[in-house]
Amino acid sequence: MFDWKKPTVQMLGRWQPWHEGHQALFKRCIAKTGQVIVQVRDVQGASGGEGQSDNPFDWDSVCSDIEGSLLKDGFKRGVEYEIMLVPNIVNITYGRGVGYTFEEEVFDKSITEISATKIRKKLREEGKL
Repeated sequence: MFDWKKPTVQMLGRWQPWHEGHQALFKRCIAKTGQVIVQVRDVQGASGGEGQSDNPFDWDSVCSDIEGSLLKDGFKRGVEYEIMLVPNIVNITYGRGVGYTFEEEVFDKSITEISATKIRKKLREEGKL
């Protein structure tokens, strides 16, 4: 059962759509504390900032994508992770580091070259979006 008091890794993003790069990131995050909160920025039909205006997927679609993908690797919502809709966050600011660690995960080329922009383009070409 997801424990709201337990140390948790935060993943914040648009997830337009969730892809294998996000899946790889999740696996690294879950290894850190055993649970993750996946925060979905509320961006459908809005700009998420410069270069982030293409947001065709709604909350339900994003959640379904995330849940289906993570289930393939045995992760269950409400157990190892939870999903939360959040405002269109474009800036993260903090006063001082009190119990938080900010980390950038670095992956090999096979993961870093995965692009949701390219995925959306392919979906459009195939008439699926």
